[in-house]
Amino acid sequence: MDNIRFKKICHEIVNSDRRKNGIGTLGEKTLHAVLKSYFEPHEDNQEIKLGKYIADIVNENGVVEIQTQNFNALRNKLENFLEFCNVTVVFPIAQTKYLSWIDMKTGEKSKRRKSPKTGTIYDCFRELYKIKYTLDNPRMNICLVMLEMEELRYLNGWSKDKKKGSTRCDRIPIDILHEIYLSNPQDYSIFLSENLPNSFTSKDFAEQARIKLKTAQTALNILCYLEVISKIGKDGNNIIYSKNNF
Repeated sequence: MDNIRFKKICHEIVNSDRRKNGIGTLGEKTLHAVLKSYFEPHEDNQEIKLGKYIADIVNENGVVEIQTQNFNALRNKLENFLEFCNVTVVFPIAQTKYLSWIDMKTGEKSKRRKSPKTGTIYDCFRELYKIKYTLDNPRMNICLVMLEMEELRYLNGWSKDKKKGSTRCDRIPIDILHEIYLSNPQDYSIFLSENLPNSFTSKDFAEQARIKLKTAQTALNILCYLEVISKIGKDGNNIIYSKNNF
């Protein structure tokens, strides 16, 4: 992880796009552009055609795909790339987020404020579920990038202050906090708290991880598939899980 280089890339891309287009009219979304330059500084290795697909990055480490959402769109591309090379999917998570609002008429940007919501590593599971059947491929790698970022939103919502139901304009990275690589099933043990008992339910898991039950159930589905945990029985309607030893 290189905080200094990351901040330099953020500064260069944000200022370059804003000089050309102005706030709210950016070309390639800033978050994607920053991460692409951070993971591969050489433009000759970016946007490379492999067969019928375009890869974000192709270098000596294989293919790198920057995917900020909608992992459904990755399925066919991943299946194709994984046949012949290593693939790393980079997924950014806003651990610390600031919100700023843009007036649709004037383009004026409000002073940013810190969001009360904190992103965690468990935020990845909603997207990882969409590509679950690639996660046990030995060529497949996931990189969770924990960021501090600013989210720009248009003041075009349905509420009186025009914030509820508003449209997101862009996300501007500020700093990189952590990089977490998931390259084999053992790496996914990071999602199991040390305080989690050896036998547990989805409710126990949700409480330990401080996440919603639905998110916990999705996570456990993936962890079972990767054989990080196993189903060992039931207590009424509750499935009981146990940790597997590696």
